[in-house]
Amino acid sequence: MACLGVFVAYLPVTSVSVSLTAIQSALSTTTSQLSWVSDAFVLPMAAFILTAGVFGDVHGRKKVYLAGLLLCAAGAATSLTADSVGRLWTGQALSGLGAAALLPTTLALISHAVPDHRERGKFIGFWAMCLLGALAVGGMIAGAVLSHTAWRWIFLVPIPVALLAFVLSLWLLPESRAPRAGRLDWPGQITAALAITALVYGVIQGGAGSFGDTEVVVALVVAVLSGALFVLAERRSTHPMLDLALFRSPGFTATTLVAMVMFLGMIGFFFVLSLYFGMVQHLDTLGTAWRLLLVTGAALVVSGIAGRLMHKVSPRLMITTGLLMVTAALLTLLNAGADTSFGSLGWRLVVLGLGMGLVTTPMTATAVASVPHPLAGMAAAGNNAFRQVGGALGPAVLGALLTSRAVSALPGHLADAGVHGTLAERLTDAVRDGGLGAVGSVPLGARTGQVWGAVGESFLDGMRLCLAVSAGLTFLAAVLAFVLLRPRATGGGTTRAVSGTAAVPRPSESLSATRQR
Repeated sequence: MACLGVFVAYLPVTSVSVSLTAIQSALSTTTSQLSWVSDAFVLPMAAFILTAGVFGDVHGRKKVYLAGLLLCAAGAATSLTADSVGRLWTGQALSGLGAAALLPTTLALISHAVPDHRERGKFIGFWAMCLLGALAVGGMIAGAVLSHTAWRWIFLVPIPVALLAFVLSLWLLPESRAPRAGRLDWPGQITAALAITALVYGVIQGGAGSFGDTEVVVALVVAVLSGALFVLAERRSTHPMLDLALFRSPGFTATTLVAMVMFLGMIGFFFVLSLYFGMVQHLDTLGTAWRLLLVTGAALVVSGIAGRLMHKVSPRLMITTGLLMVTAALLTLLNAGADTSFGSLGWRLVVLGLGMGLVTTPMTATAVASVPHPLAGMAAAGNNAFRQVGGALGPAVLGALLTSRAVSALPGHLADAGVHGTLAERLTDAVRDGGLGAVGSVPLGARTGQVWGAVGESFLDGMRLCLAVSAGLTFLAAVLAFVLLRPRATGGGTTRAVSGTAAVPRPSESLSATRQR
């Protein structure tokens, strides 16, 4: 049931990603509005995942699991009937809330059922395979749907899957709670949600306009102040939503930082890559889905193998190697162009997926195993929360970089294509106000081919900047993993950081005991 739950949670992710071009065309959205289609899902997930984990520990994980499934179904139904970008944002937000309920709950269910961290690694491998399987299946479903009907119907499939899981869980899933569970931490929840939302809003709006705009400055200041208040609230709370003592565990700290940095680069890159396939290579949704399947399919295969190797191979080695593979794959994509063939792109995308698969399972398992067992649910929720913060910032940051670079490069490419005068000025103004997709609203006449060629080259300039930034972030994550997950010396010598066990405090020095002192 944990695997089915995470499958439901992640099913909409790639189905929306590969449909961005179709959504932009149908709803006439700007690049900024399109970023919010993805972030409307990720933001609630990042903001409420910690609360969902604590609520499940206190009131019962089965209840939270069931609520998450219903929210996912309701969100998909709302998006299915969307006739405006605002209604689509609402549907995505409901689905994000459902995913926030499902992610920590499903990991806590596994932790409860399998206390042995070495045996648990295998089951977390299954969990990661289902997560990646949802990413693979979602894109293919969207591609098949958009080949025959409108984009809205991509949201039909999650509804019966979520309802089926709901019915099965009523029968199969036992109730469980955390031992000595506390109560909900409302000051922490409010300040965390406010900080995350204000930060992502400020980045998106700053990229679409200017970071000197009053609303952007206010949003970023609110994010900083709310973040500081969150830390203060958690330090003073007797039942914190996120026990800050968790960060005394090197394994938890390392995997949390790696997850956030990696997802910032990777989710942002997938946002840009989907637009590249649609706007530059002019592929339909199914063609885009096939290419992204190379990434998710390779990751799916490797994540299962990684789960079985958790007790034999150091997580430090697997995570660092995987991140370096991702970095190398991103750098090889720098020379991709409008006419780059499927075969030429294919092997690079496979390497990208292999690296991702090598990271996903050990990163999650290490975060859970590196803290005392009673705090495993909180550790899973915390790791996922920081991962989703990175995922929310990814489209915002890279979307802003893409738009900024493409707009600045467009006049030069238009001039190279022989487009001058009033038409060039109108096109530049349209792109500056509405993104590259706004070119379609300008009458082009006989210059259509030249203009779209210049737009494609401008997009490629922006994409290469995004690739360089993503590669840099992934390499930074690799360095963090290598440094922070190094073997720790103990009284009896040096131990290997297998499954994060070297970072697990002794029972007498548990994190909860430290907080009580």
